[in-house]
Amino acid sequence: MGDPAVEVTASAETHPVGTANADAADDPAIWRNAEDPAASLIVATDKKAGLYVYGLDGLAHHFLPGGRLNNVDIFELADGTVLVGASERTDPANAKVALFTLDTRRGELRHVTTIDVGPGEGYGFCMGPGRDGADVMLYSPVKEGSLHGQALRWNGGNATVETVFRHELASQPEGCVVDPRDGTLYVGEEMAGIWRFRMDGTPEERAGELVARVDNAMLVADVEGLAIVPEGDRGGLLVASSQGDNAYAVFRLPGMEPVGRFRIAAGRVGSAEETDGIDLKLGDFGPEFPAGLFIAQDGMNEPEAQNFKLVRWDSVLEALGER
Repeated sequence: MGDPAVEVTASAETHPVGTANADAADDPAIWRNAEDPAASLIVATDKKAGLYVYGLDGLAHHFLPGGRLNNVDIFELADGTVLVGASERTDPANAKVALFTLDTRRGELRHVTTIDVGPGEGYGFCMGPGRDGADVMLYSPVKEGSLHGQALRWNGGNATVETVFRHELASQPEGCVVDPRDGTLYVGEEMAGIWRFRMDGTPEERAGELVARVDNAMLVADVEGLAIVPEGDRGGLLVASSQGDNAYAVFRLPGMEPVGRFRIAAGRVGSAEETDGIDLKLGDFGPEFPAGLFIAQDGMNEPEAQNFKLVRWDSVLEALGER
């Protein structure tokens, strides 16, 4: 359907989620262990049941039952706390965010609190640097089209939040990611494309700009997970799950020029199709992932339940001609 995509293969995959015969796995988030990169962790959702913590070998360290948790993100606070947030959709009329801490030594999660977001079904979620004295920003694209930004003050675990940003999109959004350099927010409106909200920009920039449209060339609806690789002051790459044709679209920042597209084909482990959430982190993750780690939800993985595929990022850059 879209433009041609180069093929890469995954080096590893996670154990399937516990909910079988259902659309259950959804979104991953990566925590990189700077002291022992091969001991880094992945937090990922079974959106029917709760949160997993996986090692890079794909084995589950921990499962925390949590109900209908959809999108997940990780943010390390100034005091060293590794905060995990997930969109909570148990109540379809009222969106919420469930907050956890990650014990990185034991690979275990602990529930801290659940925060009210606003009316509508919780769906997307991402976090970014705090603004105006807050420790972290929480962004929640709600299924009905609203987008909420909340400033969280951690206060040693006694979290308080204030809603500081709202926007309405015309149709359903989900995936989002924050540029850690300046807090710019990117949101995927599934049938329309990728929006950019410059939180430090002019009122017009803060109101949002559609910077990559669903065109059945680079992006084929649904637009799902988003991930970012910053480079320098303004450069880098933005990656989007082009779910409609089982591909991933790569754009160059800051102008969002198309770089290319790739797919995860069968190799050492299986291929990936119908991807919802993705995550991407640069750096050394040990001998299997020496220059960065890309993770994609696999919406098929038959005959097993859905899972997540782990790909060397340098293999993607090489396939795209970016090395």
